[in-house]
Amino acid sequence: MKKTVVLDVVGLSYSLIGEHTPFLKQWFAGKHQATIDPMLPALTTSAQSTYVTGKWPSETGIVGNGWYDRTDSEVKFWKQSNKLVAGEKIWERARKIDPSFTVSKMFWWYNMYSSADYSATPRPQYPSDGMKLPDCYTQPGDLRDRLQQELGTFPLFQFWGPATTIKSSRWIADASMLVDKWHNPTLTLIYLPHLDYCLQKFGQDFSKIGNDLREIDDVCRDLIQYYEKQGAEIIVLSEYGITNVSKPIHINRILREAGMIRYREERGLEMFDAGASPAFATPDHQIAHVYINDPSVFEKVRTLLESTPGIELVLDKEQQKDYHIDHERSGDLVVVADADSWFTYYYWLDDARAPDYARLVAIHQKPGYDPVEMFMDQTNPLIKLKAGYKLGRKLLGFRYLMNVISLDATLVKGSHGRTDTPREYHPVYVSSQNVGESMTATDVYDRIWETMAAEITEKQTR
Repeated sequence: MKKTVVLDVVGLSYSLIGEHTPFLKQWFAGKHQATIDPMLPALTTSAQSTYVTGKWPSETGIVGNGWYDRTDSEVKFWKQSNKLVAGEKIWERARKIDPSFTVSKMFWWYNMYSSADYSATPRPQYPSDGMKLPDCYTQPGDLRDRLQQELGTFPLFQFWGPATTIKSSRWIADASMLVDKWHNPTLTLIYLPHLDYCLQKFGQDFSKIGNDLREIDDVCRDLIQYYEKQGAEIIVLSEYGITNVSKPIHINRILREAGMIRYREERGLEMFDAGASPAFATPDHQIAHVYINDPSVFEKVRTLLESTPGIELVLDKEQQKDYHIDHERSGDLVVVADADSWFTYYYWLDDARAPDYARLVAIHQKPGYDPVEMFMDQTNPLIKLKAGYKLGRKLLGFRYLMNVISLDATLVKGSHGRTDTPREYHPVYVSSQNVGESMTATDVYDRIWETMAAEITEKQTR
């Protein structure tokens, strides 16, 4: 099968291609360019799972970056086991035809315990003393040691949070090329997250994101030029485009004021209790899954949400079928924000009583996605000194709590997740193949397969 590289530049849309991306602008001009119709939800884990299986979220089960586990009565975000993704993966299909087929899956999500030959994904160490140390998880296990010996420790704290920089995407790119040199996989899937962060922070403000665009353009140039020398077919795509927003919707506060949210008081702080709540939401950018533990409040909740400013769609299980998101993991209601809005997970009414994790980068503890983790608390003029003090405690081996994150949701200027966006903000698909002007998310699987299997198809035709 044809050596193929799929470069996932997260958040990339044609609206961003221009003076700040000279390499991609020129490279795109010599290729076939299409857009991908945004799927619901237009989120990383859902889109990537659809791309590698050709199945909708209703079949893969990946209805968002997280969901409510009804058995454990817990909200779980950013889990990593590939066993969560139902459906045959594209490389599993390829091996049935070509037993020598191998795949390198570099930082695409659900990368642990997959059937990929070579893979790497963020995975910090959590020692029993409460510290959090940067690291990554690989298959095979010793690949982690080889990569970090060559490139240094994976820069986890530049991958997400207020200290995010191009360093993490550069590390992923360099690691991908090393795996290619060492193992020459048939298919390589590479995830470059950098634009995702600057666009959520600043929206499409080129005065603030111009340098970020140049940085990712340089990383893409190095990857594409390297793989072209290896004779690989290269596909550049994205999962969604990011559009400007200005209105956070505190959906759980709305539900709380309607008597739907329960919490425990611990040390004067309010700790969310999903299992005890009659109804609650798990926000995820511009969509939210609303789970209803008490069926008697269903109509009350639906009516409340339908009348909430900023909410564009409220979908029950039957209506979810039209969007291919109906699954046992999806909410009893799925709500979608309008173009200028997005959902926070905030459920407390007084910031003084917010849970301790609210002011942390704590993606596994929060009952929803929190883009405000990219901002330090701007109300504290000494916040950088505070962060430096906390870092000093860490370096000296003392316990510390890096509680420096803002609670001001209005800082977020870009978001994604909804489907009804202008075409210039749709995800992109660029390759040497003529694939038309647009495609669905499930079509992406077919286009990747056709690229890889071109030589087999040609032989079969002859």
